[in-house]
Amino acid sequence: MTEQTIKLGGKKKSTFMDKVKEILPEGGNLNLCLTCGACSSGCPATGLENMDPRKFLRMAALGMDEEITSTPWVWMCSMCQRCIYVCPMKIDIPQLVYNARASWPREDRPKGIMGSCDMALRNDSGSAMGTSPDDFTFVVEDILEEYRESQPEFKDMEAPIDKEGAEFFLNQNSREPVTEPDEMVPLWKILHLVGANWTYGSKGWGGENYCMFLAEDESWKHLVQLSTDQAHALGCKTFLNTE
Repeated sequence: MTEQTIKLGGKKKSTFMDKVKEILPEGGNLNLCLTCGACSSGCPATGLENMDPRKFLRMAALGMDEEITSTPWVWMCSMCQRCIYVCPMKIDIPQLVYNARASWPREDRPKGIMGSCDMALRNDSGSAMGTSPDDFTFVVEDILEEYRESQPEFKDMEAPIDKEGAEFFLNQNSREPVTEPDEMVPLWKILHLVGANWTYGSKGWGGENYCMFLAEDESWKHLVQLSTDQAHALGCKTFLNTE
């Protein structure tokens, strides 16, 4: 009869979950899961690719690194943070998902998100549609003039760009100036009616940040910096994020 020795204790092999804990305040509570399933009940991505937040977290806790860093489910998560909101332990599952995305080779990440990120990095607008500051300015001024003429009650409405000293620095979904410019007007009307002192920036006005969803920290930081630098340069007090 062969004897088998089982050693208890010893140094645990570092796992993907351990690495994420190291970068989160107090480990992000990743080890406090009660397996209650509340996170899965409110998640819009539950069931896709046979995965849900509870299962994803448990697989990470069990050290199933290869599975959680290769499942396409991480790209189906919207990062909405509903799972954190309903979790009794406030576990930061989205941060775990974010780092799982970052583990993918760049060329294997979703082409649509990657293309939009790369496009935004190529222009000073931060626009995922590639709209230049000059083109954005032209569209805003053209649409503003049209509505002032067609709706006399808004003849004094403004849509300023690079106005110094404004209270609010406003960004904009970069799709709308290109495909649906009229969709910008309702917010202008609201700001006009409440007497808000606001402005767009010619630089950094693109509202969405696909580089964040791509899990690319430096690119994400660059786009945020583009907007905040312009807001500071204009002396604005509040960044009004429409996205």
